[in-house]
Amino acid sequence: MKKCHIAYLACTAALLGAGLGAAPATSAPAAHHSHATHVVRPGQSIQKAVDAAKAGDTVYVLPGTYRESVKIGTPWLTLRGAGPKTVIRPAGKTAVTAAKGAAKASDSCAEGGNGICVVGTKKTNVQGVTVADLTVTGFSRTGVFGMATDSLTVRDVHAHKNGVWGIALERSVHGLLRNNYAHANGDAGLFLANTIKEEAGAYDAGQTLVEHNRVEDNRIGVTVRRLRNVTVAENDVTGNCAGVFVVGDENKPKTGSIEVAANRVVKNNKSCPKTDRLPALQGSGIVLTGTEKTRVTQNHVSGNSGTSPLSGGIVLFKSFVGVTSDKNTIDANTLESNAPADLVNTDKGKGNTFQRNTCRASRPAGLC
Repeated sequence: MKKCHIAYLACTAALLGAGLGAAPATSAPAAHHSHATHVVRPGQSIQKAVDAAKAGDTVYVLPGTYRESVKIGTPWLTLRGAGPKTVIRPAGKTAVTAAKGAAKASDSCAEGGNGICVVGTKKTNVQGVTVADLTVTGFSRTGVFGMATDSLTVRDVHAHKNGVWGIALERSVHGLLRNNYAHANGDAGLFLANTIKEEAGAYDAGQTLVEHNRVEDNRIGVTVRRLRNVTVAENDVTGNCAGVFVVGDENKPKTGSIEVAANRVVKNNKSCPKTDRLPALQGSGIVLTGTEKTRVTQNHVSGNSGTSPLSGGIVLFKSFVGVTSDKNTIDANTLESNAPADLVNTDKGKGNTFQRNTCRASRPAGLC
């Protein structure tokens, strides 16, 4: 059996059945449609409002705590809270009983342990959805989960203390994750991948952008796994066991054509125990493994210190399945006080270049 690098849990069958193999979706809603705003007050159902909304409408959720999961399949819908005080948590037994029959659309989302799910179909990506200005916390799996989406925007969301991921995208294109705060989630604060159901080559994410997010106190800050055409830029990544992971393996096409630029990756020194797929993690800034044609540039990487095989400021790590990293560019980064070194290369791949980096120590010597 082929192996993967990052630990994960299987999606529920319902969600997987809904989303894999999707194609681009319909165009924007017609300009003549009069877009409505559906206001949800404490004690009311967000899912009911979502179900009543049409393409282009906004569901506006007032401050309060809402104990439910929400599934969105309507294109061009905006789900917007009033800020961090709009809180979505898992339903308790009382809430489940009260909402019985009213929240059928969200059943697969809730059963999967997710808070907000934006999910397309087998044949069509759901397009243009926005999730913004709210808190999602306490779910056993993921705060905000997108599968088979096109141009999904998740912004100004506080995703914290979820069991696996804060915000996750799978089989999605043209995504935008901006100005989110992903904190204290079980695995990655922000997780982007092709598919977790099967072994498959890297998926073209269509210029997906991850920018201006604050990601701290997770196992891994940002994971980009088996994807191409992604930019991770200007994020503040601190206090995780590892800051940014770009991960590939033996599948083809290979993970690559990714840019990790202008991020602040500082003191990711939380200690995490080993798993079946990864050694213990601590003190990893930016790690590339099994990647090609990826550029890591203009990042500030400091104070990442540990004794894990993956520890160091910027690390090219030998793939666990023997796949090399090739033709990656590590340039114009500022590194300081990382241990065992600012730049670490244990990969035997070809064409990897280190140039114009400001740093003091490297393994092997001579990379600075």
